[in-house]
Amino acid sequence: MTNKRRFFTSESVTEGHPDKMCDQISDAILDAILAQDPDARVACETVVCTGTVFVMGQITTTAIVDYASIVRDTVREIGYTRAKYGFDADSCGVIISLDKQSPDIALGVDKSGEYRTEGDVLDIYGAGDQGMMFGYACDETSEYMPMAITLAQKISKRLAEVRKQGILGYLRPDGKCQVTVEYDGDKPARVDAIVLSAQHSPDVDSQTIARDMIRFVIRDVVPLELLDEKTKYYINPTGRFEIGGPAADSGLTGRKLIVDTYGGYCAHGGGAFSGKDPTKVDRSAAYMARYICKNVVAAGLAKRIQIQVSYAIGRSKPVSVDVNTFGTGVISDGALSDAITKEFDLRPRAIINKFDLQRPIYKATASYGHFGREQFPWEQTDMAEQLKKYAAAEK
Repeated sequence: MTNKRRFFTSESVTEGHPDKMCDQISDAILDAILAQDPDARVACETVVCTGTVFVMGQITTTAIVDYASIVRDTVREIGYTRAKYGFDADSCGVIISLDKQSPDIALGVDKSGEYRTEGDVLDIYGAGDQGMMFGYACDETSEYMPMAITLAQKISKRLAEVRKQGILGYLRPDGKCQVTVEYDGDKPARVDAIVLSAQHSPDVDSQTIARDMIRFVIRDVVPLELLDEKTKYYINPTGRFEIGGPAADSGLTGRKLIVDTYGGYCAHGGGAFSGKDPTKVDRSAAYMARYICKNVVAAGLAKRIQIQVSYAIGRSKPVSVDVNTFGTGVISDGALSDAITKEFDLRPRAIINKFDLQRPIYKATASYGHFGREQFPWEQTDMAEQLKKYAAAEK
């Protein structure tokens, strides 16, 4: 008899993780610029290391922004407010090195090849770069996300909450979580293991941390029916985690791509999100791909689906669209691809208009995942009813 049991693991990190600090700083700068100049072109990256924040990139804008203040405010909000935490928002060094976007890029973004020849007003923006973006959705959770990444994100977010609310006063901002889900065939059956590392003060023992993490963090967000006597807990596996954040490891914008997306359940095109304005299809097209996938699953057309969309710089229409339902579709992948290209406009300007992306909404995306959170417009399922007709037509 074939063993249908399998295991899958996904990871999340807290907002105090060095890489996530960088994502939040980059997106806080983007938000500040878009609040004044919705048409700004922003490609902003951040590096953090011991005692220093370095902001770099290309920005073309009419906005007047105090970049250093945004950096310090963001670091302070995360919780790095004292030198004994390993980083201090008020005393850290801030270095800014920003230039304007290349005019060669602007040439193809401001007026796409299609617009210059035969296109309509929605063709005015070409893609800000070449590349391929992926979207994914499945029916494992109410969020239409894979279970392991959903639980990992919730645990990491709860870890930050108990710190900020003072429930566990010994916690510090850095932390990460890893969740392993056991599947029975394609259905999640239980949580097999949870790895949780939480930065802490020196005056707390490992037994107290382990007990508190299970009681106040894990059991607060993981459904109890998924935990059993065989579930394994690895709390601060090295024994201590006093030194964290940029004092322990450097950070960089865009280095947590799998945490940001689907926890490794599907392919990734390689493009980061944070610090990029929505003319960059790395971001906007990935949001549209998620929106399409979620609506397809909500419509009952597939139990899980991956979509790849690819673009050429300066062109508004996608170069290709690929659909894979992993054998779960109620219609063929080819028919579903035709339906998607008919029902959804994948041109950058159309995506920007659909989700109203030229506004300051991005800092909130920069920790605990860009997908599976109802606050974002690409998480709507308003096209599900429209898509159901394709299942009916197949019968």
